[in-house]
Amino acid sequence: MQGVLYIVATPIGNLADMPARGTNSLQQADIIACEDTRHSRHLLDAIAVDKPLLTLHRHNEQGAARVLLERLRNGKNVALICDAGTPTVSDPGASLIDLARAHAIRVVPVPGPSAAITALSASGLTGNRFYFAGFIPSKDAARREFLSAAGKQECTTIFYEAPHRIAATLLAMNEVYHKDRVLVIARELTKMFEQIVRLSVGEAPRWLSADSNHGKGEFVLLIEGALDSSVAVHWREMARELMAAGVSSRDAAALVAKYTGAKKKQVYRFLID
Repeated sequence: MQGVLYIVATPIGNLADMPARGTNSLQQADIIACEDTRHSRHLLDAIAVDKPLLTLHRHNEQGAARVLLERLRNGKNVALICDAGTPTVSDPGASLIDLARAHAIRVVPVPGPSAAITALSASGLTGNRFYFAGFIPSKDAARREFLSAAGKQECTTIFYEAPHRIAATLLAMNEVYHKDRVLVIARELTKMFEQIVRLSVGEAPRWLSADSNHGKGEFVLLIEGALDSSVAVHWREMARELMAAGVSSRDAAALVAKYTGAKKKQVYRFLID
């Protein structure tokens, strides 16, 4: 009888967020595949799980997947985890799952924390539709091209970024996006120094440089959806002028939406921000 492959989500910062079902799945596993054994051992010690660990990361993914496949075919249960959050979402593991499915091995997802969804839920940006872009390229030209393409989405777009690249990314956003476009920066999610700020693209570099602590931790960046190409480019200027003339935020949003095609809710949020 073949084993079972469990895909187990783990906390993104706060160990108290480890789901009970996730802990149970790890206890049932004969071996746990992880990105970094030292990192994962800290979590496993906290939840009292003592199982053999095997590394599966982006540099050895193919080889590790074949080793784990043989374990599964020989009746061993395997749990796949990543350093934080849900495996295979901007993390390795897809090759193992693909192999398991090709050999009719049961794959069981065990849901739990996800940095992208956690940030989206607290952003105030619409979550009815969203585009997950993942990690941003590190090279300047590739970064700008990537941001430009992702920024054309008409729904909320979510990025991951590392602390040593956040400054360059915020500057690049200023080059490719309108400076008034709404940006949400979430860092250190679920941890002691968690911070979620909502500002404009133009304000973001100043916010980052205002405090050295602002550059620490892993980042989730959320950009508001782009306007349809048929919408007038300068609806924000029109909105500001109406407000300056004494028109209420609600009425100004209705007027701007009527005459430019911009979304009323988006205009209203811009005005009250």
